[in-house]
Amino acid sequence: MELGSWALISPPSILGLLPLLVFIVLALRGVENLSALIISVALGAILLGWDPGMLAQAVESSLNSSPVLIALIMMLGAGIGALMSETKVSNVLVYFIVDRIGVNTRTKAKISLCACSILVSGLLGTSSGGNAVIAPIMLPIMGTLGVTPTVVTALFKAAGEIGLILGPITGVTLMTLEVTGLSYGTYMLQAGIPFAAVWLIGTWVGCIRAQKRTEGYEHYEISDDLKDLSRESISPKQVRATIAFLLLFVILIAYGIITKQGSNYVLIVMVLLAAVLAIFSGTKLETAVSCVVNGARKQTHVLFISLCINVLLMQVTAAGGFEAFTSLIEGLATSGGPAGVMLIASLVGGFGIESSVIAEIQLIASMFGGMAAEVGLPAGCMALVLLAATRLTGNTYPTTNFVVQMGIGQCSNTKEVLQALWFGVGFLVVYLVIMAFVGPIIF
Repeated sequence: MELGSWALISPPSILGLLPLLVFIVLALRGVENLSALIISVALGAILLGWDPGMLAQAVESSLNSSPVLIALIMMLGAGIGALMSETKVSNVLVYFIVDRIGVNTRTKAKISLCACSILVSGLLGTSSGGNAVIAPIMLPIMGTLGVTPTVVTALFKAAGEIGLILGPITGVTLMTLEVTGLSYGTYMLQAGIPFAAVWLIGTWVGCIRAQKRTEGYEHYEISDDLKDLSRESISPKQVRATIAFLLLFVILIAYGIITKQGSNYVLIVMVLLAAVLAIFSGTKLETAVSCVVNGARKQTHVLFISLCINVLLMQVTAAGGFEAFTSLIEGLATSGGPAGVMLIASLVGGFGIESSVIAEIQLIASMFGGMAAEVGLPAGCMALVLLAATRLTGNTYPTTNFVVQMGIGQCSNTKEVLQALWFGVGFLVVYLVIMAFVGPIIF
């Protein structure tokens, strides 16, 4: 997007970050997300000199963006969750997972959520799509055991993205291997697994704190029949519907992995799962459709939030806010040797650039690849830099993916989710500082 004729800034300008900073401050002060975004977008439009027509063009462009697609997936996922409750499939899943498998404590529930999110997101190559698929199954279990939406959302956010850095065919992994020249095994040993472990431990600590701070204030709406389940309360028809649902779920996920489907494939997965639920539970078509629509309608606000956050980031990019921030600190890199290059590159990528994964890796590689080779920074360290570049940003301040994960977790507490994620970011920053000095020696 271009600037208007009466723009108050000239890109690249550090003032371009102001709308984003205003949104973060308002969100942390408890202002409702959509209201905070509208204020921030209005400020961005004034700074950039956008007239109503230019703002409308930005909104139109956002309507065709992947965040809006993911928001639709999330809304449909909420609709599937409502249909699962209507057909009592949620009851069957909760009973067998909690009582039969033994996921009967909050710790076990959170571990199972992380494992499912990492696995499905890593295999599908999308954290938003992966989490949207498993949310209808996991949320009733989390709600039954008293895990708050803030904790669920923070774990979805971290675990889903950990799946992306561990999966062998994800965009993050493939681009990192291409840029660094590492084999997948070496990449996993030197960067992927250690980075994921530190990140998950830090986020887990943040979630323990978040559970204490949000318990009693927020919770999932759980029907009375889920609170006191027994085997006698489950009918054979409900069991058959659950088995059909899970079988189709596995088949569709496997097909998506084998054929390397994108995020749009998840929409079809949702529709087919809804059809199977309706057929095997004996639910009338009109009832099933109404149930899905009513469930999706409750998450409509996330669609508007996704639109606004996308426009906000377009404004920051058009103003050159990220570019200006990068320029401020880029010159410090080469004077610090391998450690300096690694730290500055991680800082610039992790906190100064917000773009698609592929674009971010390409940008960091082009900006710091030559310097890294010049000072002798090992490929394993460069892989850590690229992981930091693609993962720290969305866990430090609200981005489109952050907003989508909030919707999937059915959470509106931006402040507490961010603070929980900051623990993971803090652990990673400490780890990166240590590896900046130790990595060039051991690698």
